[in-house]
Amino acid sequence: MKAVDAVIFDCDGVLVDVSESYDAAIAATVKSALTRFAGISSAPVDGAMIEGFKSTGGFNNEIDLAYAAVLSLVAANRLDTDPHLLIRDVIRGADASGIASVERYLNLRVDLADIRKKMAYPGTGDGSPLGAMFDQVFYGADLYEKITGQKAEVRTSGFIECDRLILSRTLLDGIVRCVRGRLAMVTGRGLDSVRHSLGAMLDSFDLDSCVFLEDEPRYLAKPNPESLRRSISSLSAGNALYVGDSMEDIIMAKAVARENGRVIFCGITGTSRDPGARSRMFEQRGADIIVDSIHDIPDVVEFA
Repeated sequence: MKAVDAVIFDCDGVLVDVSESYDAAIAATVKSALTRFAGISSAPVDGAMIEGFKSTGGFNNEIDLAYAAVLSLVAANRLDTDPHLLIRDVIRGADASGIASVERYLNLRVDLADIRKKMAYPGTGDGSPLGAMFDQVFYGADLYEKITGQKAEVRTSGFIECDRLILSRTLLDGIVRCVRGRLAMVTGRGLDSVRHSLGAMLDSFDLDSCVFLEDEPRYLAKPNPESLRRSISSLSAGNALYVGDSMEDIIMAKAVARENGRVIFCGITGTSRDPGARSRMFEQRGADIIVDSIHDIPDVVEFA
């Protein structure tokens, strides 16, 4: 740890608490999609369901999670079964391939071709109705139009305004000094979304070494390690500390570490609904450091 010369952060759950923003946007999108695409009024989406999907390592993308939840709830309706029990089984059968694993599981039990066609997700050409629905709910009208160039259907504010900033200027400045400016981010968000939530603090990051996966081709999504490789190379880091909060983050970091040994993984547990379970997951996966918050990092990392 004394050799750490660069720090690379995830954003959501690490720099920003998204429990009242992204999670709320998932629930709102699933409810709207069920009504619009399937005529179903009940949408039993809760934190346990969201956490369950995310624990599989294949749902770093919140729209993927909303899509999987919609398919699962429509399947439960058509099979006339308890939605909570079915989703429990869906999550057990899911893996790091994300929505592909959910589709495989459900396709063996019920025909959902009509719903998949209506959602058209992931989208091509004009995009996906489900994707547009989520983005409008999360970003709000003004930011949605700025990011996508598309006109919003409803003039509302977005759940992104409920982001709670965890990163402080004091911590940020201290880390920048210790690593001599080798500070970057590998996040599922897009640049405009991150800038909206971090404001001027984003300027302390080496933007050329950051990877904003929402702005990248879909195949680069976590846990694909290519984005982390790119960031480390751009920083010319000899030994990088990657700080994340999810299964995808540790899978990605460990893949790079196996290749060149140049990554230490720090797992954040404090923004989880069950910090104990998150800590145990990180322990089982071989996390190098496990802390409650990024504000604990200076206490355990000895910078050169």
